[in-house]
Amino acid sequence: MTRHLLVIGAQRSGSTYLWSLLDRHPQVTMARPVRPEPKVFLDDEVVRRGRDWYVATWFPHASTEEVLGEKSTSYIEHPQAADRARRVLGDDVQAVAILRDPLQRAVSNWAFSADNGLEQRPLAQALTENLEGERAWDVGTTSVSPYAYLERGRYVDFLEPWWEALGDRLSVVFLAELLASPDVATDLYRRLGVDAAAVQPDTDPVNASREPAPDLPAELRERLRDYFGDSDRRLARRLGRPLPWAQDEERVHEHG
Repeated sequence: MTRHLLVIGAQRSGSTYLWSLLDRHPQVTMARPVRPEPKVFLDDEVVRRGRDWYVATWFPHASTEEVLGEKSTSYIEHPQAADRARRVLGDDVQAVAILRDPLQRAVSNWAFSADNGLEQRPLAQALTENLEGERAWDVGTTSVSPYAYLERGRYVDFLEPWWEALGDRLSVVFLAELLASPDVATDLYRRLGVDAAAVQPDTDPVNASREPAPDLPAELRERLRDYFGDSDRRLARRLGRPLPWAQDEERVHEHG
């Protein structure tokens, strides 16, 4: 029986890398093309076309794989998407969220918006103004705001509807840990119910430290850490474990 998997986000958090790790597993095939993302479960009209249409449209390349996966990083910001997916794909649909340090994610999001002509403000100005509120945006151009640099990093608020809909069928992985250890991918394969030994782990995983650190004034960095603090603490409690970036910050303070 074919099962379904959704990579729901977060944006600018390594979801394409995760897509590649999943797609190379012989029991998994991912929807193509990678871009533009399918975003099927954002639209009730499209959802009404049903599962057969979904599989025929996005998985014509599938053969004997047990898991059909889709990556649409807007899903995490649309709570209705969880119920729509479960209604169309069945109660056993699984989801994965990949997360990173929300400050690094915000910087990457700003760079992406700037590179695509959506943002003209310097980084520090954009993030400072975002602390005061979200900038207006044209809902006809993108499925989510290109300016929600900070709001998008309050992960726990977006994940709660998915936990409510899917329970423990929602897996959360962290980009830093996925890059640092092949065991994280192996554990994820196991959680998804596929053979954890079927894929040889990376022998040279990408080093997360190769990405330059955010070039931000220390005072602004502190304000941003305060902004994310409550969300980070609630996420850590929800997961029952410390967050990787919180541990990194502790080490910085210890040696600062």
